[in-house]
Amino acid sequence: MPSGLTTLGRCLIAAGVSASVCSVVLNERDLLRIGVLVIVLALLSALVAARTRLVVHAERDLRPMRLSAGSDATARLTVHTGRRMLGGGLVLTDSLPDALGGSPRFVTRPPRRGDPPLELAYPITPTVRGVHQVGPLTMRVSDPMGLSEYERELAGRTTLTVLPRVTVLSGLPDGFGRGEGDAGSTGLRRGLGERDAMVREYQPGDALRTVHWKSTAHRDELMVRVEERPWHGGVTVLLDRRAVAHRGIGAQASLEWSIELVASVCQHLLENGRRVTLVAENGATLASGRDPEDLLDVLATLRPSAHPGLVPPPRDGGELFAVLGSVDVADVQPLIQGTSGGHGHAVLLDVAAWTSAAAETRPVAGVAPPARALADAGWTVLVGRPERGPDRVWNDFCRRLPVRLGTGR
Repeated sequence: MPSGLTTLGRCLIAAGVSASVCSVVLNERDLLRIGVLVIVLALLSALVAARTRLVVHAERDLRPMRLSAGSDATARLTVHTGRRMLGGGLVLTDSLPDALGGSPRFVTRPPRRGDPPLELAYPITPTVRGVHQVGPLTMRVSDPMGLSEYERELAGRTTLTVLPRVTVLSGLPDGFGRGEGDAGSTGLRRGLGERDAMVREYQPGDALRTVHWKSTAHRDELMVRVEERPWHGGVTVLLDRRAVAHRGIGAQASLEWSIELVASVCQHLLENGRRVTLVAENGATLASGRDPEDLLDVLATLRPSAHPGLVPPPRDGGELFAVLGSVDVADVQPLIQGTSGGHGHAVLLDVAAWTSAAAETRPVAGVAPPARALADAGWTVLVGRPERGPDRVWNDFCRRLPVRLGTGR
């Protein structure tokens, strides 16, 4: 790190050396005294600044350390001094990446004896998901005359995890994710009578045909019949993260819109007791289970892939909910064949809406042909655009709205 004499200090020493040399040549003792005094003054200033550097310590407290993009976090800095500082002011800089808004800088007066620890704070509003490093916190201190300065690292790095935005959704399609819906999923496995069935309270999305009227009348609240071991169930969410299938830059890219939709849908399903499996376009499982934090952590670090096509996920009898970028009829054929005899649901992104004509020359596939191919295969199809948030798309999905093909594309 750059430290030591400043330009002024180096010039002062050079002047002192020059004066001393001239004093010998001219036999002027007074000039020699002045030269030595100037040199000693610069060296003492450097010693004072170096001593000050060693008596300062700091801590950083970052709250929260996990947050959604667009939310606010606060970094608090506590600066301690072991004794009175003889130097000049402190210049504190906490390094932040551009995605977090740039590095804040504080200029403070030198603490005096008996002063409490210096408390500083600044806000952080991340706009881009990911795992970011806050820090290191560095201090630059100078002597009162500005002849020397030193830099030192006071605090290391703190990890800030920025999760994708999650929009609160409401409602569930009838039986969605329980393995008991009409859309290609098997119903509850029932034997003779109902000895293998148990009951629980009604939850939004339960099929009305599963209502257990005897228990409902007995408990005076709506109860539904469920199997102890459901045949199948859960939802497989497929996220198309192919770089060639998306457009846009940064937080406004179509991939970020897809990730926000997937995060919102998965969170909503998990909160409603559904088992969710998140898979990528290459068929790889990214996250599985019932813990929303694990799933959001995976989405926070997701990057575009170079995979050329779509691979259908393994069939497990559950529902398939696919969020797809730019695709053509050939791209969706593997998905259609992978769910033959079943049913899928897809949100097709109209990526042309994210494309800038001045910055993008690659052709964009139209949304109508693949939407028609999926709809003909029995899929529920919706179209995603940047002005339509996850809540509007989900509401349309819950109403099972057909895709609007009269878009001209």
